[in-house]
Amino acid sequence: MKKQTRKRILQYGISTVLAILILIGFFWPMPKYIESPGSADNLKTFVKIKNHPDQHSGKFMITSVKLAQARPVTYLIAKVAPYTSIESAQSVTGGQSNDTYVKMQNFYMQSAINEAKAVAVKAAHKKVTKDYLGIYVMDVQKNSRFKHQLKVGDTITKVDGHHFENAFGFQKYIAKKAVGDQLRVQYQHDGKLKTTTAPLIKLSSGKTGIGIVLTDNVKIKTDPAVKVNPGQIGGPSGGLMFSLQIYGQLTGQNIRHGQNIAGTGTINPDGSVGEIGGIDKKVVAAKKAGATIFFAPYLKPTKAVLQLEPGHVTNYQLAKRTAKKVAPHMKVVPVSTFNQAVHYLNTHH
Repeated sequence: MKKQTRKRILQYGISTVLAILILIGFFWPMPKYIESPGSADNLKTFVKIKNHPDQHSGKFMITSVKLAQARPVTYLIAKVAPYTSIESAQSVTGGQSNDTYVKMQNFYMQSAINEAKAVAVKAAHKKVTKDYLGIYVMDVQKNSRFKHQLKVGDTITKVDGHHFENAFGFQKYIAKKAVGDQLRVQYQHDGKLKTTTAPLIKLSSGKTGIGIVLTDNVKIKTDPAVKVNPGQIGGPSGGLMFSLQIYGQLTGQNIRHGQNIAGTGTINPDGSVGEIGGIDKKVVAAKKAGATIFFAPYLKPTKAVLQLEPGHVTNYQLAKRTAKKVAPHMKVVPVSTFNQAVHYLNTHH
C-alpha cells in the first residue's frame, strides 16, 4: 500500500508540474510582441456612401499585421516561423499601457480615414471641408507640469483663450513665452470641456513648451457624406487603400477592372503616400487573400538617409523581394502619390 501511495503521490506531483509548465508556456505574458501576417479585408464592407454603391467586380483590400503579446511557446515558434518577427514592448507601445496604445492606434486610423476622405472627395470634384478641432495629445512627457491633468487622447482646443487653425499656430504662440510662465489650457477629455493652468518647461530642443507629443485633430465633412467603419483595424497605414475605395465609389468609375488589389501606405493631405512598417507580412496576407496587384509606398531615400543607413531598404524593395518568394505572380507597384495609383489603374487592366 505504501508503494502504491508513493507512486500515486509521485504521479500527482509530475502531473501538477506538467500542468504548471503548460500554463506558463501558453499563458505567461512576456515583455515581447509577435508580429506576423494579418488579413487582407475587402474595403467594400468598410465604406458606405449613399447613392454611390460599389457595384463593380474585383476588390480593394486593406492589409494588416497581426500583433500579439508573446508567451513562451509562441515566442519559440516565432523564432523559426517565416515572416514573423519578435518586437520589444518599448518599440511597439512606446512604454504606454495597452489601453493607451489601443487609443492611439484608433486615433491614427481615424486620422488616416479623414485624410483619405479629403483626398478622394477632392479628386472626385465633390465638396469637402476641414474643421480644425485642436491639438491631439499623443503622449505626455514625465517632466511636463501638465502630466497630472492632460492624458493621451485629450484635445487641446485653446491656450490662454486663443484657438489656432493648426498645431504650428499653437507652438508658435507658446514658443514666445518663457520657461516657468503660466499657461492656461482648455481641453476636451472624454467629451467634457476642462481648463487647467501650469508652468511651461524647457524642451529638449531648447524651446519653451508644454511637454507633450502632439498631432492635429481634424474633422472632415464631405458632400455626399462618406461613412467608414474600420472595425478592429488600427493605425495609419490604410490611408491609400481607403482613398482608392472612396474615389471609386464617388466617381462610379470601374477603376479596378475586376482585379483584386491590395496595398498599404499612409495618405497625406497633398495626396502623397508615406511608408509603413511590416510590409513583408502584408504582402503575405495579400497573397493569401488572392490579390494580383499590391501597391507599395515608394519614398526615394535621400543621401543623408543612405549615409546613416547604408543598407536602407524601401517599402517597395522589401515588398517586391517578399512577393518574389511567396507570390511570384503578384505585381508589386511602387506609388508615391494617390494620383499615381489611379493612373496605374486606368492604364493597366
